[in-house]
Amino acid sequence: MTSTIIDARRAPDTHWPVPQERRTVTVLFADIVGSTALVDRLDPEDVRELQRAYFDTVAAVLHRWHGVVEKYVGDAVMALFGARHSDGFDAYRAVRAGLEIQAALDRRPMVGDVRLRVRVGVATGEVVVDLGGAVSGGHGVASGAVITTAARLQEYAPPGAVALCAATARATAGLIAQRQLAPVPVAGRVPPMPVWHAVGPVRPGTDRHDGPLIGRRRELAAITDRVTRAIREHQPQWVSLVGPTGSGRSRLLHELTRALHTVDGRAVRWCVVSCPPYPDQVLAPVAELLRGLVGIRHGDGPALVGDRLVAALTPLLGPTGVAEVVPALRRLLATPDGSPEALAGAAVCRDVLLRLAAVRPLVVAVDDVDRAAPEVSRFLHALFTAATTRRLPVAVLTVHQPQWADTRPGHARRMSIRPLAAVQSGRLLRHLLTRAGQPVALVDRLLPLVGGRPGHAAAYVASVVAGADPVALPEPVRRAVGAEVDRLDGERRAALMAAATVGGRVSAATLDRVLGWAPGRSASALRALAVAGLLLPHRTDGYVFAAPALRQVAAERLPRALRALFARRAADAPHLEPVRQGSVRRDDRTGAVRATAAQVQEGEPLSLRQRIAAPTVLTRAATPTPGTSRPPAARRLRAVPTAGATPAHSSGPPATLPRPPLIRRPDGLAAA
Repeated sequence: MTSTIIDARRAPDTHWPVPQERRTVTVLFADIVGSTALVDRLDPEDVRELQRAYFDTVAAVLHRWHGVVEKYVGDAVMALFGARHSDGFDAYRAVRAGLEIQAALDRRPMVGDVRLRVRVGVATGEVVVDLGGAVSGGHGVASGAVITTAARLQEYAPPGAVALCAATARATAGLIAQRQLAPVPVAGRVPPMPVWHAVGPVRPGTDRHDGPLIGRRRELAAITDRVTRAIREHQPQWVSLVGPTGSGRSRLLHELTRALHTVDGRAVRWCVVSCPPYPDQVLAPVAELLRGLVGIRHGDGPALVGDRLVAALTPLLGPTGVAEVVPALRRLLATPDGSPEALAGAAVCRDVLLRLAAVRPLVVAVDDVDRAAPEVSRFLHALFTAATTRRLPVAVLTVHQPQWADTRPGHARRMSIRPLAAVQSGRLLRHLLTRAGQPVALVDRLLPLVGGRPGHAAAYVASVVAGADPVALPEPVRRAVGAEVDRLDGERRAALMAAATVGGRVSAATLDRVLGWAPGRSASALRALAVAGLLLPHRTDGYVFAAPALRQVAAERLPRALRALFARRAADAPHLEPVRQGSVRRDDRTGAVRATAAQVQEGEPLSLRQRIAAPTVLTRAATPTPGTSRPPAARRLRAVPTAGATPAHSSGPPATLPRPPLIRRPDGLAAA
């Protein structure tokens, strides 16, 4: 076919101080099978009509899954996922788009009796992205070997299939059913490239929560108290559990369902649903609530679905009422889209929940509600408002990330899930390593890396079990943290990446110098990053990173030349007092805070390697008790020297402390 290039005007973001980034993206490459023979036998006007139908179909699917079409060349289409913004599910969206392209072309009638078959390759890897050109038609917006890999992969996909590289297969494991094939030879590459074929989407499995709950007793007690109050006083409560990915939100919800069975002798009914990434239908979570309520499983036939609906709802509605509502509920279960029929079924489901609450206390919990469509939020608001008006014993729990901007009821309780203390993270790591049959001695290497997030601890241990270097950043953590960075606007995102090259504490004055901004401009960005929980204010001056993985990902986003420029500017800037490198721990018995640190020599400037490789985790200093000149003893910071080091109070010469091991990456960035 003739070449077609979409010429779209680039719209660079004038508020974006960093014009290019090194990013992990997913590339989709689609090509028509047998296009040359097809064109030879068609009239040019038919070729033109066929092209339009083909490109329109593919572009519509890519747009639905938030892909950016980089170019059309002949009958090939190349699209990028995660080129400018990532949600952590770029690979999943790309594979779903590839599968949907195949299905859409099978359904769409083409010219005459022509039936188009395409091959699709999907590869994930690092590229350099021109952020200003990351729009559909931004030809040449990305550069990297992964683009060639995607093109090669589609050559090994049978007509109508979607081929995946190893990184894409790992990123979509548990979300996409896959079939691994024998490795294929690729020119210029040794060894042969492993290939997977995508079979179709699968429902995500339930996370395992069989270990001990560590460090969340206070949050568990507070939420239990709110739910208990709602049931006892017939005053509905809305509680939002808020925390970043990996903070243990889902685990806390699981513990709540296990801990709260009865209130004052009354059995509590839990209706819990989790929102998968990008559900096929906007009301799918509401349909899942209904399934769990009446005991319907996916795959149950129409007759069994009808029997279960009648059996569960007859005691509430009576035979006549059941006969009236079952058709609407069947429609909701079959196609939970935003149509009037499905919305009518959701209204019936809401009425059923309210009737249940009049008989038995009810808790409705929605995990990952920030992934759901607005229709789900409206459903929850209507349920809560009606329960409040009727004074029913109802509690609504929503679990989501901090940036979710949905409006909750004004008196809703927002409960932030804070990072675990270092001693708690250590206990969790020891448990995970022991259960996985790994050396417990790895705790010392992993503890400074997990940043108090249980999910990060589990990811590091799973990475060790898979044979990776213990201190290498696991792919799931990299994807989740990268999505946190991408939720920032241009100015704050640039400030975060530049701060990652400074090391230790970073002040507004230093960051202004690094970015070349007017004095005072970065102060508001730093405050906003602290409010978002990405930076922590230091007790004296400046800020430090809240999580080591966040700092590493932010630094790696910068191209080498820009990273070196920022480092030179940071070296010329006045330095804050060097910080202690290591972790801060709280004694479980006394509550005393202990700092385990490798002290940087006073006044010694930090090298670029140290700045990027040694994340610092600090806590606020204790506030002095009125009338005293220093904090109470139970809250003083005490430096605990590492093995072989001379204690700070010793009169002998200071010991030379070993530097943490460094891993060299291909881009020259060193990481601890």
